[in-house]
Amino acid sequence: MPLVALPAASIVLRNRFPAWAFMWALAFAIFAGLKWMTWWTARLRSRGGLRRSMAYLLLWPGMDADTFLEVGRKPEPPMAQEWAWAGLKTGFGVALLWALVRLIPAKWDLLRGWAGLLGLIFLLHFGSFHLLALFWQRMGIDAAPIMADPIRSKNLSEFWGKRWNLGFRQLAHEFVFRPLYKHIGVGCAGFLVFVISGLIHDLVISLPAQGGYGLPTAYFVLQGLGVAGERSAAGKRLRLQSGAVGRVFAIVLTVGPAFWLFHPLFLQRVVLPFLQAIHAL
Repeated sequence: MPLVALPAASIVLRNRFPAWAFMWALAFAIFAGLKWMTWWTARLRSRGGLRRSMAYLLLWPGMDADTFLEVGRKPEPPMAQEWAWAGLKTGFGVALLWALVRLIPAKWDLLRGWAGLLGLIFLLHFGSFHLLALFWQRMGIDAAPIMADPIRSKNLSEFWGKRWNLGFRQLAHEFVFRPLYKHIGVGCAGFLVFVISGLIHDLVISLPAQGGYGLPTAYFVLQGLGVAGERSAAGKRLRLQSGAVGRVFAIVLTVGPAFWLFHPLFLQRVVLPFLQAIHAL
């Protein structure tokens, strides 16, 4: 019910918000609905109690409810260099958002948008969320960082399956891949995960921008085709799964068409006004 009701309420009220606020409201509504689903399915298996459940629902962006709520899992306390690295990434995001963006000439508006978007990703996904994971580890809760050094990916499959946004990966595995792969096969179930991811991104990106519909979905369809090609007989002959070839293939496929995902209308109508609202411009 929350997954239906919360996004629907955001869409109904969209005209009351500027585009950037509607984007955040819709994104949070979808996140909250999915978060509730993961907790609802794990609550009977968990012995974490009310306090840990509230911490999972309100103070943790990950989607692995079983691990977070499990009282028997005790991670090693994080080391000082881990705190320093997470803090450095957070500071880099702040510098991108409130320093570098202002140095870019106004006529290069798309470059400004990309710099701001990159700063936001570093501030949240790579930085603040990592600090939050270390905090929960220090409190004795097994909370893995959302980003697992994606730059070290050896191939496209590893990038999407083990390193980039592990919160969504856990969610997709539990509610899409695992229920379907026995019926439609591993390849088809995996491809469907990319299609659903594209549709969700289209909803959060293109709907607030009122344009560019289908481009985020096309981006993720391309990623699904790339993973399928990487695992095919031809992909194995071309060594797309390892070595320099695998790394280059992953970088080209993820970075090259990124303007489909964050298309110009989204940057101009949503990202740049948001940067102005937070005084980054």
